[in-house]
Amino acid sequence: MVGEGFEPKICGIKEALKMAYDEGLDLVNISPNANPPVCKVMDYQKFLYEQKKKEKERKAKSAKMLVKEIRLGPQTDDHDFEFKLKHAQKFLSEGNKVKVDVFFKGRTIVYKEQGEQKLLKFAEALFDYGKPEMMPRLEGKKMLMIIAPIKKK
Repeated sequence: MVGEGFEPKICGIKEALKMAYDEGLDLVNISPNANPPVCKVMDYQKFLYEQKKKEKERKAKSAKMLVKEIRLGPQTDDHDFEFKLKHAQKFLSEGNKVKVDVFFKGRTIVYKEQGEQKLLKFAEALFDYGKPEMMPRLEGKKMLMIIAPIKKK
């Protein structure tokens, strides 16, 4: 049995429970597989509260990564392509992922090769900012690709 204000000692379970009860605390089994099992006298509700608090702090400190979406067409003009490329560069430099998709309207689905070429050209232009996490893939009337930012040291 261990605990704050207690000398570590070996005792029976009834004695350990009585000591915890006298202190107004709980007896928590820490290591049941040890020989003899290790128990700790503590305020279990306080322990759970502190664990939740630490978890919340850890989540707040973790970086939140967003996925920004950019949509192109199979016949997107060069000026529009450059414009959207600059947006993607900004998103990637901020640490966000970029989901680029080519949407095929009506009969433009026959230009799948053009859509794939657009996406590969887009990924090649963003080589300094990010790397493709997922290569172009056709899903219904959309061909999409995800580009993840490069971690800077």
